[in-house]
Amino acid sequence: MTKFEELGLQDSLLRAIQDMGFETPSEVQEKAIPLLLSEETDIVALAQTGTGKTAAFGFPLIQKINADSRTTQGLILSPTRELCLQITNELKSYSKYENINVVAIYGGASITDQAKQVKKGAQIVVATPGRMQDMINRRMVDITKIEYCVLDEADEMLNMGFYEDITSILSHTPEDKSTWLFSATMPREVSVIAQEFMFEPKEITVGSRNSGSDSVRHEFYAVSGRDRYLALKRLADANPDIFSVVFCRTKRDTQSVAEKLIEDGYSAGALHGDLSQNQRDLVMKSFRTRQIQMLVATDVAARGIDVDDITHVINYQLPDEVETYTHRSGRTGRAGKKGVSMVIVTKSEMRKIKSVERKIQKKFEQKNIPTGIEICQIQLFHLANKIHNTEANEQVNEYLPKIMEIFDDTSKEELIKRMVSVEFNRFYNYYKNKRDLNQPKGNNEDRGSRGKSNEHSTRYFINVGSKDGYDWMRLKDFLKETLSLGRDDVYKVDVKESFSFFNTDNDKKEQVLAHFTDFKVDGRFVNVEESTNSGGGGGRRRRDRDGGGRRRRDGGGNGGDRRRSRRSENKSSSNGGRRRRSDNGGGNERFRGRSRRK
Repeated sequence: MTKFEELGLQDSLLRAIQDMGFETPSEVQEKAIPLLLSEETDIVALAQTGTGKTAAFGFPLIQKINADSRTTQGLILSPTRELCLQITNELKSYSKYENINVVAIYGGASITDQAKQVKKGAQIVVATPGRMQDMINRRMVDITKIEYCVLDEADEMLNMGFYEDITSILSHTPEDKSTWLFSATMPREVSVIAQEFMFEPKEITVGSRNSGSDSVRHEFYAVSGRDRYLALKRLADANPDIFSVVFCRTKRDTQSVAEKLIEDGYSAGALHGDLSQNQRDLVMKSFRTRQIQMLVATDVAARGIDVDDITHVINYQLPDEVETYTHRSGRTGRAGKKGVSMVIVTKSEMRKIKSVERKIQKKFEQKNIPTGIEICQIQLFHLANKIHNTEANEQVNEYLPKIMEIFDDTSKEELIKRMVSVEFNRFYNYYKNKRDLNQPKGNNEDRGSRGKSNEHSTRYFINVGSKDGYDWMRLKDFLKETLSLGRDDVYKVDVKESFSFFNTDNDKKEQVLAHFTDFKVDGRFVNVEESTNSGGGGGRRRRDRDGGGRRRRDGGGNGGDRRRSRRSENKSSSNGGRRRRSDNGGGNERFRGRSRRK
C-alpha cells in the first residue's frame, strides 16, 4: 500500500499531512502528485467528486511555490464561493509549516478588501471566475507572471456559463505556465479548453471516464408524478438516520419542497440562488452541524458542498444534463464510506434512467417505496435500538424512586410496550390508511393513465374556467382554501374555458360534494359533481371523451344552459342524425373545442 512518503513530498508537507491524520493517498493523489512534482507539464485529471482532487493538486502546487517571492505564482479557479473558501482553507492547512499566503477571491464580499490582501503578497490566489474577471477589469490583480493555473471542477464551471470568463482570464496569463485541469466528467466544452489553452496535456483517469463512483449504490423509485413529495417523505421515514442532499431542478421547487418538509416536522433547509450570502452560510453551517438532516438544493447552489458523511443523495427530479447526475451522486460515498443515490421518477422518465446508466456505467436497482406498515416496523426497531444503546445519564438517579413508584404496577413487558408505542403510534396513526405509492408495471403517468380509471381517486366537474379568471394554479388554490384541504390533496387540475376538472383521493369525496351543495361565489352557483371521465391530466389534451367523443350529461350551472341551447340546434343536424346527447341529467363534461354544427 502506497504511503505519502513515497510520493516525493517534502518534509514540511508530510508533517502537515500527519497532523491532519492522512495515511494513505487516494488513487488520484497517487497518480497526480508524483507526475506534477517531477515534470513541468499540463495535465487533465478526471476523477469523481470527493476523491481528494484538492490534495492532488494542492500538495504539488505548494511544494513548487517560491515562498521567498511575494509575486502571485499560482491561480486556482473554482465554480462557487463555497468551493473557493474550502480550497483556500485546505491549502492553508497543507502549508501550515510554509511561509505561503493563500487568498480567496469571490463574490458577495468586499472587492477592495480582497484586492488589498492580494497586494500584501498572495503567492496563491483561489478565485471564482466572475470575481476574478471583475478584478482583472479593474486592474486590481496581476496574473501575468503566474507559473501554475488550476481549473478545479472544470465541467461545473463551464456548465454554469463561465466559458467566456475562463477564456478571458487565461488570455491574461503567460503561455509557458503549467495548466492543471481537474474535472469529474469530460464534456465537449472541457475538451475545447484543453485544446485551446493546454500543450500536449497528460491525462490521468481514475476509474472509467465519466463513470460513477464504486462506493455509491444507485436506486430508482417509480411513482405517479403527484406522489413525488409523498415518496420523498416515505424514503426519509424509512431511513431514520438519513443525512442527505435532495436535488431539485428549480429554485421554486427547492424552496417549496423544503418548506413542506419543515411543515411536516422534518429537519430540512433550502439552498438556492435566491438566498443572500448570509442565509446560505447559515444553512450550510446548520447542515454541517447536522441541525439540518435534509438539505434541499439546486445543482448550482450545491456545488460548494463538501461534507464527507452524507448518507443519501435524493434526486427529487432528474437533472436535464446526464453529467449533472454524476456530480449529484458524488456528494455521497466519500472518504471511503458507502452512499446511496436515489432517484424518484415517473414511468415516462424511465428512458432517462437508461441514459444515466450508460453515462456512469453503473446499473440502477429498481426498488419499491416502502409501505406504511414497513415504515412503522423500521421506526419501531430504530427506536428500540436507540433506547438500548443510549448511555444512561446518572443525573436521573435522584428521580428514579418516584419514577419507579409510577411504574410499580407495570410489568417489564408492558413498560417496554408502552415506551416504544409513544413513537410507534405517531407513525402508525399517520400511515395506517395510506395507499401504495408504487406505480404498477406498464403504467405511464403521462400517457397510459389518461382516460383510465384510478381506483384511489375521484374526478370532478366544476362549472368555472378560464373565462372566470382561473388557471390551474388559481383553481387549485381556490379549492384547497374552500375545502380546507392540504396542498397535495387536489391534483390533476384541468382548466377549460367555462368549466374545469380536478381530482381528490376517494376519502375526500363526501367532503367535496357536500361542501358544494348550494354553494355560491359572488351570487353565482358553483356546481361540483363527480365526473364520468376518470381524468387525464393536463391542458395538452384536446378532448375528454366518453365513448365515441360525446358528453353524457348536462346541467350544472352555466355549462348546462349552454349545452341545452346547443342540443336544440343539433336536433336539426343533417349529419346522419348525430347530435350531442344530454340524456343523463346533472352537470358534467361538455364537448370540447370547436362546434360540430352545420
